[in-house]
Amino acid sequence: MRWKKAISIVCMALSLLAVTACGGQQAAQNGGGKAAGTAAAEKAPAKAKKVLVVYYTNTHRTEQVAKAIAGETGGNLYLLDLENPYTTADLDYNNKSSRVYQEHDEPSLRNVALKNAKPANWQDYDTVFVGYPIWWGIAAWPMDTFVKSNDFTGKTVIPFATSGGSGIEKAERSLKSHCPQANWKKGKLLNHMDAAAWTKSVLDSGC
Repeated sequence: MRWKKAISIVCMALSLLAVTACGGQQAAQNGGGKAAGTAAAEKAPAKAKKVLVVYYTNTHRTEQVAKAIAGETGGNLYLLDLENPYTTADLDYNNKSSRVYQEHDEPSLRNVALKNAKPANWQDYDTVFVGYPIWWGIAAWPMDTFVKSNDFTGKTVIPFATSGGSGIEKAERSLKSHCPQANWKKGKLLNHMDAAAWTKSVLDSGC
């Protein structure tokens, strides 16, 4: 009888050890899974910013700059398309009878209608580069129409321009006055400098 009792005690002890071992292994697995999940969450990359490069051009110089910026940022290009495009004669700045000269003299004529004033999926873009030639010290008026037509709340806006001689500062102030709710960054006149290098410096600064 004693040996049977001893065998029963040994069996009970082995059963307890097995249960304890399984419980510890399960706990370790659960703990390991939690730690792995936390580590994965910590390593998850931040959401990439979506970039739109909007531009108006009449000599294609601004377009070349816009393409360089889009190439550096991976952004989408968006060329403003006028309802009534300018002809070469319209853009004769030396002719007081030309369309652009008359628009300069009479600000009410500068409300240039666009075919594509509102980009599709506008709400998805975080950063918007806006590029334009400078006319008489300010942004070409088609860009004014674009800026006035959209809600820039929560968006970072970075101007760039080309010019025959004027700086960009007056143009920046004018555009900002049309949509002060945007997060405006310092713009750049990109006549002869490397547009891609400037864009990289903007991105590196955490635009």
